[in-house]
Amino acid sequence: MSKVKGIVNLVPGFALALVIAAAAKLLESLLPIKLIGASVIALFIGMIINSIRQPSELFKGGLKFTSKKILKFAIILLGASLNISIVLQVGKMSLCVMCFTLLTCFGGGYIVGKLLKINWKLSNLISAGTGICGGSAIAAIAPVIDADDTDIAYSMSATFLFDMAMILLFPVIGHSMGLSDMAYGLWAGTAVNDTSSVVAAGYAFSEAAGDFATMVKLTRTLSIIPTVIIFALISARLKRKAAAGIGETVKSNFNIAKIFPWFILGFLALTAVNSFGLIPESVSLGMKNVSKFLMVTALAAIGLNTSFKDMKKSGIAPMIHGFIISALVVIVAIAVEWFMGIV
Repeated sequence: MSKVKGIVNLVPGFALALVIAAAAKLLESLLPIKLIGASVIALFIGMIINSIRQPSELFKGGLKFTSKKILKFAIILLGASLNISIVLQVGKMSLCVMCFTLLTCFGGGYIVGKLLKINWKLSNLISAGTGICGGSAIAAIAPVIDADDTDIAYSMSATFLFDMAMILLFPVIGHSMGLSDMAYGLWAGTAVNDTSSVVAAGYAFSEAAGDFATMVKLTRTLSIIPTVIIFALISARLKRKAAAGIGETVKSNFNIAKIFPWFILGFLALTAVNSFGLIPESVSLGMKNVSKFLMVTALAAIGLNTSFKDMKKSGIAPMIHGFIISALVVIVAIAVEWFMGIV
């Protein structure tokens, strides 16, 4: 009976997040050009509602459940849309550029984060959003490192702001530099953050550039896999160190499940199954759509749990961090193309 009551208590918060997610998807579909994704819209709607009136106790349980558990479930389903064989289709050319941009994001992000005195979780979420795939990467890594909702909201906001600038500037800069469709597509696919932003920036240049940029972006999304594994290891190590610092014994309790959280194992399993072609394309597409909607729902809940006042406490430093890393990635990506003779 208590379990049923517990589930019932989750309904109001989950339902509220679902309504906001549906509204965000509707607003996204009404936009003539996809300049902003439903995830960001849902996040901002939630934050605006929070600033007007914070959710009551009736909603809090369901919102916490949605922002944590539903987000993890959405990440698992995301694995069904990823296919490692895509890497072979795009080729070593894009992988080379991506290696340099990822090193720039996380290496440069570490240094910039230290200089600006930003907590390591927020710093790495911004770096992941910039280097991999915007909101999806942030959503995948956040549960692994136990990031706060405020950190997630701030990193999503930073990614969104620079995406908007890139969508407007990239086509203009690309044409002024005389880039070919392939060179521009590779540049946009490796330097622009969110998938919808890559598509917008790519097709604003040409149809061929948009097609190639999208393919490069799908390959770049696969870097979520090694990244979440690395951060799972880092998080496990930090927890062991913290436990040892207060005299707790952790060796006997240390196991593979703690290194690779259950939802990441599920995510990797579905990615492997889909890579072997065992999931029909229609099913894979359906699971991807469900994953994206649940991710929007989770971000709506995160927005409802986050206030602008809490974000203000972090100051301007995270935005400066995002600007520096985004600028470095843009420069490094085109520089690598130049050295490879693509530009």
